[in-house]
Amino acid sequence: MGIVIETFIWEPSSSVFIFIFFSSFLLLSLFPFYLSKHAPTTKSSSLSDHPFSSSSPRFQLYFLLLYSLASVLDGLWLVYGEFELVYYGISKEDTVTFMLIGFGAALFVGSLLGLVSDLIGRKKTCLVFFILHLIVGIWKMVAPSPSFWVANLCLSLATSIFSFSFETWAVVEHDKVDSKPGHRQDILNETFWLMTFFESASLIGSQVIGNWMVGGNLEKGIGSPSIAATLLAILGIACMSRHYDGTTKIMTFKDYRMSFSVYILGDRRIWLLACAQACLHFSIAVFWILWAPTLVADGREAFLGLIYPCLLGARMLGSTVFPWLINASLRTEDCLTCAFVVQALLLSIIAYDYEEIGVLVTQFSLYHACIGLILPLLARLRTMYVPNELRGGMISLSLAPANAAILFILMQRGYYRTIENSTMIAFAAVGLFMAAGCMYVLKREAFKGDMKEEPISTFKD
Repeated sequence: MGIVIETFIWEPSSSVFIFIFFSSFLLLSLFPFYLSKHAPTTKSSSLSDHPFSSSSPRFQLYFLLLYSLASVLDGLWLVYGEFELVYYGISKEDTVTFMLIGFGAALFVGSLLGLVSDLIGRKKTCLVFFILHLIVGIWKMVAPSPSFWVANLCLSLATSIFSFSFETWAVVEHDKVDSKPGHRQDILNETFWLMTFFESASLIGSQVIGNWMVGGNLEKGIGSPSIAATLLAILGIACMSRHYDGTTKIMTFKDYRMSFSVYILGDRRIWLLACAQACLHFSIAVFWILWAPTLVADGREAFLGLIYPCLLGARMLGSTVFPWLINASLRTEDCLTCAFVVQALLLSIIAYDYEEIGVLVTQFSLYHACIGLILPLLARLRTMYVPNELRGGMISLSLAPANAAILFILMQRGYYRTIENSTMIAFAAVGLFMAAGCMYVLKREAFKGDMKEEPISTFKD
């Protein structure tokens, strides 16, 4: 008599998605009422009341649409890339090699792109982002068996550009149309959390687009996402070419080098902020490398395609908390310290304690809710401390140590097998504790001098 063993595949309940949707909706809809009762005398970042010039909301809408388009492009390759490697029979060793190529490009080339962006203009760099995606899309459509190292190289550089160029461009453009200090800070705060919210929603949308275009026929649908990426990249190039010339007063290389030495390298507060950014970037990279192996490490099965939008939904929910905290008279550094500590504790539990899939997904979701809160808070701190003219270079250089650390642990894990997955997650947890310490010290540094809400300008009239 044969024995039939039934396999159980874990998937999140539909009530989880409903909870995330309604929680985000409630936080957004109740926020104006909270402001009317608790902050009646201050100008806030509500979505419905902004006494700005008409050009400011118009640019914000234009920018968020472009940013969402860029997020869909970035997410399309994230979702589709691993599936494509499996389809073409790429081994795990070759996959590790491609990852090393990508992070190596981000380290040795991407770290300098922020400096180049500050010198040539932010809009031009954003345009390069779409051009790189266009090159990859056309390359994969033309080549019958594409060279993945070329695609990884271009996509890694595009991701590096995405990490700093759009935010810097938005800040510079808002400075042109918003001359009043309070108004400017309000619209920037709103833009920062909306960027995180729209990016998360766009990443979910990219998964939907990828699954729909591939469909059930792999032979016919394997190239469909490349067609979608090519069309979206052309649309992005066309939109950027038609509106907002983005011309700014650009420094010479000599002036830029002197200003960078004084305002960035010579400011201890920016070193602390850069360290926190690098630690967060490192932990996010480690998470996305290891989240799937962690869930199925003991042989259990799970629908990763359903867990992925759950994590991004939690990130959306976390971003909607940002305007509440900003208008609750809480210091940005205090909020960041608490969020980093929560993240570090979550990763510490994941690294050293065996959990059921449901518990792991809950911890993963809380981790991403913290990310949704941290990203706009860090952007706000950059506005307070970093001159706009040097913002791109500061962000890109701050990510260099994180990319170097990722390269190191990938080589140790992928080639030499000297560390385990749990050790990599533990390193990420330690980095987040370091980030919390940086925010604590940054708060103490703020009390030693006058903290300026407006960006420092390195230009001389």
